[in-house]
Amino acid sequence: MSQKASIPTHPDSTLPVGRSGLAALGLAALGIVFGDIGTSPLYTLKTVLTMTRGTPTPDVVLGVLSLIVWTLIIITSVKYVVVAMSIDNDGEGGILALMSLLCIKKHQQPIIVAIGLFGAALIYGDGAITPAISVLSALEGLNIATPAVKPYVLPAAVVILVALFAIQPQGTARIGKAFGPTMGLWFLAIAVLGIMGIARHPAVLAALNPFYGLRYLFSNGYASFLILGGVFLCVTGAEALYADMGHFGSRPIRFAWSGIVLPSLLLNYAGQSAIVLEGTPTTNNIFYQLTAGIYVEERFIYDPLPDTYRCPANQTMRAR
Repeated sequence: MSQKASIPTHPDSTLPVGRSGLAALGLAALGIVFGDIGTSPLYTLKTVLTMTRGTPTPDVVLGVLSLIVWTLIIITSVKYVVVAMSIDNDGEGGILALMSLLCIKKHQQPIIVAIGLFGAALIYGDGAITPAISVLSALEGLNIATPAVKPYVLPAAVVILVALFAIQPQGTARIGKAFGPTMGLWFLAIAVLGIMGIARHPAVLAALNPFYGLRYLFSNGYASFLILGGVFLCVTGAEALYADMGHFGSRPIRFAWSGIVLPSLLLNYAGQSAIVLEGTPTTNNIFYQLTAGIYVEERFIYDPLPDTYRCPANQTMRAR
């Protein structure tokens, strides 16, 4: 099926892009690139605080939030947006594009190819696991709104996944147009929820100081290493920023990340941490407790959808 030219297959990031064109490509990138990392607030903080065991103290909450904040900045903003996205292969990104680039410049081609294939295998694993986690986490909120639907959550997740995987042949252009505005609303919603949470306990903003994260890491021994592994859930799907350069170019992806996605994620994680500091129990999903007093049913239509674009087949396409 031929694709429209509205989203170039091999965009040249060096060509000038007008403000309207940059905004349009950035909006489409929201629907393709940021599904994984954009839905990570559904489960990351709850998972990490569960690993700490017991009722989290203020030092634990601020330490974990600081680790999440600086993981997002260092891994995504620095590693991918600044460093990796400056290394492209004729406008293409991803591990296989990087492998091809290395094979041209190096002579140890068998080793490079083996590493590239291993990385591609990891992409398949990520593409199989992450959509299921995100959809189930999204539908989990139905248990809070209507506990009677609990037996239907798993079948509903299967139906959603099958339906969304079935539309993959529609291509990047159509999916980007369909899911871009939806993801724009999603990021706006989680940012607003985060601001509401921060307003309840503004002291949470102290976690912007990396001292809290470092102190937590160096004061908990081996447990800190395990918790740091849980913290890395916040950058699930960050590799898509580099892998999807071939669809959008670097400028729209950088624009969407820096202007919309990163601020929304930081605000939401801070808002969730704020209500925990205020005394909200962590036994249930913290994200949905952030929406206390708000009708939550409408949200479940939106948050699982774009993430499932990252199916194994498309992971391979991105890695080229």
